[in-house]
Amino acid sequence: MKELITDTDSSGKRLDAWLSAQLTPDLSRNRIQSLISGGQVSIDGKPIRETKHKLREGLRVTIEIPAPEDAAPKGEDIALDILYEDIDLIVINKPAGLVVHPGNGNWTGTLVNALIHHCGDTLSGIGGVRRPGIVHRLDKETSGIMVVAKNDLAHRHLSAQFADHGRTNDLERAYLAIVWGTPDRTTGTIDAPLGRSHRDRTRQAVVHEEREDARHAVTHFEVKERYAAKEDATALASLVECHLETGRTHQIRVHMAHTGHPLVGDLEYGSSYKTKANKLDEPLQSIVKGFTRQALHARLLAFEHPSTGELLRFEAPAPQDMAELIKAFRERT
Repeated sequence: MKELITDTDSSGKRLDAWLSAQLTPDLSRNRIQSLISGGQVSIDGKPIRETKHKLREGLRVTIEIPAPEDAAPKGEDIALDILYEDIDLIVINKPAGLVVHPGNGNWTGTLVNALIHHCGDTLSGIGGVRRPGIVHRLDKETSGIMVVAKNDLAHRHLSAQFADHGRTNDLERAYLAIVWGTPDRTTGTIDAPLGRSHRDRTRQAVVHEEREDARHAVTHFEVKERYAAKEDATALASLVECHLETGRTHQIRVHMAHTGHPLVGDLEYGSSYKTKANKLDEPLQSIVKGFTRQALHARLLAFEHPSTGELLRFEAPAPQDMAELIKAFRERT
């Protein structure tokens, strides 16, 4: 257990931000937020579960830090598309359909199971979390590049880069998305906070910035191709490249749907477009109906190596299913 006393400079600061400043580099901000949400942070003996709780001088803040746990998942011989590997990290090209870490309904057959089998005991572990080595994630049905830490030093260094979102370091992430319609501008920025949907707590939604669970979210986009474009500047669909300034759950999917251009195949955030395929000509209609995941691929990842300081940059072309979908839309043009 750790105990801290707030001072004059603490007044008005958020609990998670203040603790992060006090405890870096031992604990990441994400880890601190998880401890707060789990009721393991108390002020003057009272558990505080709100990360945005404002502080004042003279408070006694205690943090209960669970002892490190061994990774519960077991190794499984699952093929990995490895782009790079050394003693500190491994970079993989994740296929669509592969869950990143074990959870409800997916306790086996995950990327973590595959990594444990491949890396053995070298994977980094975080106390109380069944996500050894994981510093960022992709949705189950999103394909593309991920980096995984193989020791604690690499985990802390990489986690800090992702927490900073490339504001002061070389981290860069780019995604390819196929969306319905086309944005009004060739390039743009979507700055809209995200929070839990009131209709479905498993989903995210654009929310008012003053809402308690609102989290700052910014996505930059560039239209790469327009399919079946018309003279009035509209189009049937578009290929869009998205760059993340923040990394919220489902961020690109929610932001693009918010603009009126949900991802092709995204039944969670673009269900109203499900019948759109019925109006398409063959063979495009069959190809779109057969594409049963969100059309999203993490094509680029760049970051600083945690030990050498070298800038590493990796790219992966769209997988076969997305490549075929792009080809079908191009032929419709």
